[in-house]
Amino acid sequence: MAQITVTINGKSFRMACDDGEEDRLTGLAARFDDWINELKGAFGEIGDQRLTVMAGIMATDRVSGLERKISALEEELANAKQQQVAALDNMSQNEQELSRAVNTAAARIESLADGLTKSLRTSEPS
Repeated sequence: MAQITVTINGKSFRMACDDGEEDRLTGLAARFDDWINELKGAFGEIGDQRLTVMAGIMATDRVSGLERKISALEEELANAKQQQVAALDNMSQNEQELSRAVNTAAARIESLADGLTKSLRTSEPS
């Protein structure tokens, strides 16, 4: 298990993480520190605990918004899949109808050809 030190609001915190996750955790801490600094800029020095709570709520709000977007996208994807299935079913039905029409036309053509052949045979001079 790896150990790293991150700085949030000017304070260092030693943290453990899985091997290979050091950069990710450092990036997350830096992002959280940016939110703390953003809040400091907006509200001034209002206390470490309050800043941390406010930044945590900001993070939770953003996660919540992303969850709603993901849910909406999942619903869109499910609808798109249903439309795809319906379109494929419709295409299959159209292919079957076309196949029947072609078979019917082929049978009609064969019948006409047979009739024409018989007609030509009977009208040939003997």
